[in-house]
Amino acid sequence: MEKAGAAEAIAKVSSIFIYPVKSCRGISVSQAPLTPTGFRWDRQWLVVNSKGRAYTQRVEPKLALVEVELPNEAFVEGWEPTKSSYLVLKAPGMDVLKVSLSAPREKADGVSMWEWSGSALDEGDAASKWFSDYIGKPSRLVRFNTVSETRPVEPEYAPGYKTMFSDKYPYMLISQGSMDALNQLLREPIPINRFRPNILVDGCEPFSEDLWTEIKIDKLTFLGVKLCSRCKVPTINQDTGIAGPEPNNTLNKIRSDTVLRPTRKQQGKVYFGQNLVCKSFLTGQKGNVVTVGDLVYVLNKVSSTDEAAA
Repeated sequence: MEKAGAAEAIAKVSSIFIYPVKSCRGISVSQAPLTPTGFRWDRQWLVVNSKGRAYTQRVEPKLALVEVELPNEAFVEGWEPTKSSYLVLKAPGMDVLKVSLSAPREKADGVSMWEWSGSALDEGDAASKWFSDYIGKPSRLVRFNTVSETRPVEPEYAPGYKTMFSDKYPYMLISQGSMDALNQLLREPIPINRFRPNILVDGCEPFSEDLWTEIKIDKLTFLGVKLCSRCKVPTINQDTGIAGPEPNNTLNKIRSDTVLRPTRKQQGKVYFGQNLVCKSFLTGQKGNVVTVGDLVYVLNKVSSTDEAAA
């Protein structure tokens, strides 16, 4: 493990993305307040089937076409919803759905995602009918119940941290350099939305984020806890909902365990991006905000991808 000396800015935040409803489209924002479970509003909602299991693009790729809107002021630190504040959803062939940001009263028990199961807040029959009609199968829209439920991240990588309905960790970072390097190898370049990061940074070398174990973004310290292994979602065109072979065919050639981690146990995975947790979130204090243009400082890193946690 290398510890940086007097840390110099190595990159800057170029984009921030929030995905309020898991597997639906993201929102590009200029700033995002942090909470103990990630950026505010990120993966706070989940679409589930009649048994309470999560629907994601892996099984319902048309979720990629669901547009999501929140009030602009929702991304101001300290803002609280009013009775006229809504989550707004749009999809091809569907009327607009408006979901009140006031917490629903009904509970949905037996909600499950990956290894976690618990209760969530049910957004009601109108939302259920909208998603059922759109997907073509019985569905409900639920909200993470932060009052009664806790979903820890993988304790062997980041004990004590938690998230809501993100796959595994509250934040995922990718560099523009990595995207550019990948796109140079693809016959048809792809946009960043295939990888669904929260933080895009620019100015550093391609794949340098693989090595970062501790970084500072403005005044907030984040830990790079695990390389992000990729599923089939990057193969889904986020404008059409149709899957193809790329970029995963190319990633298999340049970003597999065999290539990146030859001395480690092979898991048959490919990696793109770094999972993060926030070490310095301060409850009750202001300044827990990441803003486009914030400088990124590397405080600690490993010397090779082979040494990185994955």
